[in-house]
Amino acid sequence: MSQQIQKTTTNGKEMLSNPRLIPVQGTLNVVMNQNVSLSCHSDSGTPPVRYILFKHNQKISTLNRPDLTPGLFNLTINSASDVGEYKCKAEDNISGGGKYSNSLNFTLKEPISKPMLSSPTSQAKEGQNVTLSCLSENGSLPITYMFFKGRKSISPPVKMQKREAAVIFLFMNSSSDFGTYKCRAENSFRNNTKYSNSFNFTLAEERSHSQPLIISLGLILLLFIIGFALAIPFFIIPSYKAKIFKSTRSSTGFTSTTNAEEPEDYVIYTEIGKFMLLPMQS
Repeated sequence: MSQQIQKTTTNGKEMLSNPRLIPVQGTLNVVMNQNVSLSCHSDSGTPPVRYILFKHNQKISTLNRPDLTPGLFNLTINSASDVGEYKCKAEDNISGGGKYSNSLNFTLKEPISKPMLSSPTSQAKEGQNVTLSCLSENGSLPITYMFFKGRKSISPPVKMQKREAAVIFLFMNSSSDFGTYKCRAENSFRNNTKYSNSFNFTLAEERSHSQPLIISLGLILLLFIIGFALAIPFFIIPSYKAKIFKSTRSSTGFTSTTNAEEPEDYVIYTEIGKFMLLPMQS
C-alpha cells in the first residue's frame, strides 16, 4: 500500500519511474556496420511519455509515446565511438525534470588480422635457448595464441588481454627441434581463426678454431714483408752506401763523385738481391 502511494501524485496520477535501457537483440557484442536497437521503457507514469536517447551525454534521438509502450531506438555501429556510452531519459507532463535510465556500452567485436611470427634469430646451436613471438595487430581483445611445430601443438593456449605479443621459450635440444614453426590467433569473433607466416630455425655452422689462427699468422707475415720493404730505402741502402764509400776511399783515395755513383748503386742492389735470395736457396 505504501509503494502504491509513492507511485501516485496528489491528483491520483502515477509518478514516472526510472526507465530501463536494454538492447533488443539481447547482447551488447557488436561488429562494425551492424544495426542495433535499444529499448527505453518506464513501467509507470502518466502518458503521453517522451523518451530521449543520449550518447556521451549528447541528445541523439527523441520518441513520443501516447501510452507506456517502450521507445525503440535504431542505431548503426559505424565507428568505435558508436559503442557508447548510452542513456535514455523519460519525461511526462507530471514529473518535473524527467527520469534517467541505466547506462549501456556496446563491445565492438573486430576480426583479427593475420598474426606475425618472429624471433631475434633464425639460426641456433644445439643446446641453445630461443624465443618465438606471435602478434596480431588488429582484432578485439582478448586474443588467444597457440604455437605449432609442423602440425603439432607445442604450447598451451596463451590468452592476451592487451595488445602484446605472446612469447614462448624453446630449448633446441636436438636436430629434431630445428625446422618450421607457426602460430595461430583467434578471438571471440566467430569463425575467425588466422595462422601466421612460417618461421624456420636452422642449425648454425660452427667455425673451425684453426681458421682465426691461420688468418692471424698470414697478417703477421704480411706486416713483416711490408716492414722489410719500407726499411730498404731508409736503413739498408744508406748502410751499404756508407760501407762502399769508406772502402773506395781507403783503396783509391779521392774519386770523382760522378764516376763513383753508378757502380756504387749497382753494387748496392746486387748485394741486396743476394741477401734476399739466400732464404730461397737454403
